[in-house]
Amino acid sequence: MKTIIAGLILVFFSTQLSVSQSPANEQEIINLSKEKWQWMADKNVDALADLFHEKAMFVHMGGAWGTEQELNIIKGGGIWYKKAEIHEVSVNIIDNTAILLNRITLLAEVGGNEVTNPFEVSEVYIKQDGKWKLGSLSFTRLMTPSGH
Repeated sequence: MKTIIAGLILVFFSTQLSVSQSPANEQEIINLSKEKWQWMADKNVDALADLFHEKAMFVHMGGAWGTEQELNIIKGGGIWYKKAEIHEVSVNIIDNTAILLNRITLLAEVGGNEVTNPFEVSEVYIKQDGKWKLGSLSFTRLMTPSGH
C-alpha cells in the first residue's frame, strides 16, 4: 500500500513538473512579453502597473530603479519605447519563475532624442496567485546589431 501511495505521489509531482515546463506555459510568457513591449510603446502605464511587481527592478544603460520610477519615466516620456523589434526569444521556467531572453532592436526616444540600439533583454517573471508578474527587466546593449 505504501508503495502505491508513494508511486501516486511521484506521478503527481512529475506531472506538475512537466506542466510547468510545457510549451503552452512558455508561449504564455512569450505572449505576455510581447504585450508588455506594446504597452510600453503605447505608454499604457495602467496595464504595466498591473504587470510589474511592486518590488520589480529595472536596469538600463543609465541606471537602475524600481517600479514606481519606471512607470513615471514611461508616463512622463523620459523614455518612450517606440518599437521593439524582436529577433530571438527563449524562455526557461523554474518552478514559479520564468526567465525570458529577448534579442531586440529597440527604437526609443530618450530625453527627446530618437535612438536605435541592439539589446539583449532579460525579463524575470514570478507567478503569484495564478498570475505572472514582472520582477526584473534588464537591458544589455550589444556591440553588434541584432540579427534579422
